[in-house]
Amino acid sequence: MEILKTYKIYIGGAFPRTESGRYYPIVDASGSTIANVCLSSRKDVRNAVVAARKVFGGWSEKTAFNRGQILYRMAEMLEGRKLQFLEELTKQGSSKEAAALEVQESIDCLVYYAGWADKFQQIASSVNPVSSSHFNFSALEPMGVIGIVAAQETSLIGLVKFIAPAICGGNTAVVAASEAFPLCAVTFAEVVHSSDVPGGVVNILTGKVSELAPAMAAHMDVNALVTESLGELDKPLALACVDNLKRNLAYQHAVPQGLQYITALQEVKTTWHPIEQIGGASSSY
Repeated sequence: MEILKTYKIYIGGAFPRTESGRYYPIVDASGSTIANVCLSSRKDVRNAVVAARKVFGGWSEKTAFNRGQILYRMAEMLEGRKLQFLEELTKQGSSKEAAALEVQESIDCLVYYAGWADKFQQIASSVNPVSSSHFNFSALEPMGVIGIVAAQETSLIGLVKFIAPAICGGNTAVVAASEAFPLCAVTFAEVVHSSDVPGGVVNILTGKVSELAPAMAAHMDVNALVTESLGELDKPLALACVDNLKRNLAYQHAVPQGLQYITALQEVKTTWHPIEQIGGASSSY
């Protein structure tokens, strides 16, 4: 008798089972069950947010260069386990060609954001002209804990393309994986776990999006919600985000890479620095 793998969730750098004790089966194109996956609950969302908030300070204070190194390490580890991801993607119905393309896109996505980690501040920050005797600077700061609902039609790239820009900019993430294609999500959590990412920076849950997404949107300690359009859920999620003025980013067709996905999850901090007039010359202090 074949013993099916039961995929766990990933919270705070550990792989617990859902506190609800529930699971659901994943089937292949022929309708045969290929694995069992945790059916996460609202309590799991709360636990993940606590873990993400706990490590946010330490992660956001790391040097941008170090965050880039860690993202690059994630790409290396993903490439090293390419065959495993290819197998899981084909089990879930992808052709060999489509699976190979999805894995390569995911590796490229991580390398892309690794490169941006210590550069986006230079592009997106500014020195602003003012009429008084001040220097005026605008710089970016990470928002905090980001709730992410992975794109539902893909297993791997739909997850990676939202996680990478969030953590590149110094945020931490609580992620709901694709409901129908979740196998690569927990395997990707194993990549995260072995890539020098501090526990709690990325937390990955599996289960029903209709249960997990509203819990993220309503949670008062989640600073932004990132999704790819979820149809009928879009409006209720947008309304739930209003309660704590949470930034709601519901992309229609998010491409795998783009600077805008980093800056959308940053707050702008503006600093005024006075200029002292000394003998007709200007100096700052």
